[in-house]
Amino acid sequence: MKNFYIVTTLIAVLFGCTNSTINSDSTEAVATIYFGGDIITMEGDKPEYVEAVVQVNGKIVFVGTKTQADKNYNNAEQQDLKGKTMLPGFIDAHSHFANFGIQAIGAQILPPPDATANNIPALIKILKVWATPENIALTGWIFGMGFDDSVIEENRFPTKDDLDKVSTEHPVFLIHISGHFAAVNSKGLELLNITSASEDPEGGKIRRMPGTNEPNGVLEELAAIPHMLKVLQPKSNEIADGFLKAGQDMALSYGYTTAQEGRAMENQGMLITAAENNQLKIDVNSYIDYTFADKYMGSKWDSKSYVNHYRIAGVKLTLDGSPQGRTAWRTTPYLLPPDGSDKDYLGYPAIPKDEDVEAIYAKSFKNNWQILTHANGDAAIDQMIRAMKVVAEEHGNANRRSVLIHGQYVREDQLDSLKALNVIVSLFPLHTFYWGDWHKQIIGGKLGNKISPTRTALDKGLRLTIHTDAPVALPNIMRMVGIAVTRTSRSGLVIGEKEKLTAYEALKGVTDWSAYQHFEEDKKGTITVGKLSDLVVLSNNPLKVPVDEIKDIVVLKTIKEGEFVYIR
Repeated sequence: MKNFYIVTTLIAVLFGCTNSTINSDSTEAVATIYFGGDIITMEGDKPEYVEAVVQVNGKIVFVGTKTQADKNYNNAEQQDLKGKTMLPGFIDAHSHFANFGIQAIGAQILPPPDATANNIPALIKILKVWATPENIALTGWIFGMGFDDSVIEENRFPTKDDLDKVSTEHPVFLIHISGHFAAVNSKGLELLNITSASEDPEGGKIRRMPGTNEPNGVLEELAAIPHMLKVLQPKSNEIADGFLKAGQDMALSYGYTTAQEGRAMENQGMLITAAENNQLKIDVNSYIDYTFADKYMGSKWDSKSYVNHYRIAGVKLTLDGSPQGRTAWRTTPYLLPPDGSDKDYLGYPAIPKDEDVEAIYAKSFKNNWQILTHANGDAAIDQMIRAMKVVAEEHGNANRRSVLIHGQYVREDQLDSLKALNVIVSLFPLHTFYWGDWHKQIIGGKLGNKISPTRTALDKGLRLTIHTDAPVALPNIMRMVGIAVTRTSRSGLVIGEKEKLTAYEALKGVTDWSAYQHFEEDKKGTITVGKLSDLVVLSNNPLKVPVDEIKDIVVLKTIKEGEFVYIR
C-alpha cells in the first residue's frame, strides 16, 4: 500500500493531478472530501485503499491522496471519517423492498436473535400485545412476519386453533419467515373464503385438519402468496406512506443505496406512487412477477434509467418454494417430510409443465427482459435449465444476465450447466445461520453442507452475488457478509467449511458484482471516478476484524449521491 501512495504522488507531481480526477476546476457546486479512515474502493480482485474521495453533484470526481484532493478542491467541505471505514453503498442482489414496511411495522414474531418468538405461546403473547386498535386499523388485520417452525420449540406451524387465542373477532394473518406460507385464524379463513369445499390451487396447498377437508389455517405457496399483498394493503394513503417510510428507514440503517423489489405484483402501484411523490431516497429496481408482465412491462418505468429513484429492471419467475419450509422441489425425498406428507415427498413445482416455463422464458427473451428465476430444489433447477436451454438456442443468449435466485440445493453439475447458459447465481448464505441445523435434519449432513455453494460457484467461474431476501431475514447486509465468511449456524456448527467466502469476496457480492447483475456497473459498485457517490461508513473494517465479528459491524452513515440519507 505504501508503494501505491508513492506512485500516486509521483503522478501528481509530474502531471499536476492524479489520473483519477475529473472536473477539478468546478466552481458551480461545493465539493466534499472524505478522508481519515480506511477507504476501500472494491475495484479489482484484491483490496485497494485510498486516502481520499471527492464528490461533486452526486458523483465521484476524485480518488487518490488527501494532499492532491486538497490541492484540486481547496474550498471543499471536509468529512473526516475519524478512523471508520468507507465502502461503496450496498446493493442487495435480491430482496423484497416493498415488504420491508410490513416487517418493520407488524408484530415482531421472528425467533431469537432477531425477536423473541421462540414458541407458540410466546408468539400468541406478542400478537396480543401488538393488537391495539390503532395497529389493527392499519390494514384491518392483526399481522406479523417471520414465524419459523424450524426454530420454535414445537417445530410446527401455528394453526387456526392457536391463532383463535389471539382473537376470534379480528382476522389474523401471519407470514412465515420464508415468505411462502401463511397462518390465519378462523376469522381470517372466513374473510378469505377458504372452506372445506375449497380446492388446492396449482402450485399451492391448503392444509387440512387430520382426517377431514376442514382447513387448519396453514396455507402453502400459491394458496398463500396471492392473499398476502391484498390482506396487508394499508387502509389509506397516509398509512401507506408510513409503511414506506418505516421500510425505507430500515434499509437505510443497513447501508442500502440500491434496493430490489424482487417479485412485484399488486405492490407495484405503491412503488410507482412513491416515485411519483418523490418519496424514495435510494434507488429501487423492481422485477415484475411474470403474471403481471403484460400490465407493467413496456410502461415508462420499464427502463435502464431511474425516474425519481425507481425503475422496472425485468421480470421474475418462481419455479418452486422454500427449502426450510420443505416446498422446494427436489429429485430425492426429504428425510423429514412435512406433517401429512408421505415418505416419498419431494416438494412440488410451481409450474408443472416445462412448455409453460419455456413460454415465459421465450416471452422474456423476445422482449429483451432480464429474468430472475427463483429455484431452490434441484428438480426446479433442472426444469430451469431444460427450459432456458431451448429458448436460448432459439433466441440467443448474449449479455442477458439471467439470474438464478437462491439455488439452495443446486448440484455441481447444474452449476456447470448454468455457467454454459451465462446465468448469474445469486445465492443465500444467510441460510447457513438461520436454517443450517434444520437443513441437516431434513436433507442430511452431506447435502446440508452444500447449501448455498458459494465457493464452488466461484471456483467454477460463475458470476456470483449474495442476498438477504429480506424481509425473509432482516435486511442486515453486514450480518449476511459475516455469515458468508464463517458459515456458522445458530448452534455454532460450521455449515460447509469448503464453501466459505473471503470477507473481500463477500463484500464484492453486495457491491461490484451486484451492480453488474443489475446492469449498473458503469454507475455503481466501486469507488471510481465518474460513478455515483453512493457510499456507506461502517463502524469497523470487515477486512481487519476477526471474522466472527464481521456480522456485528454496524452502519454509521449511508450516503446516496452525496447526500447523507442516514446517520446513526
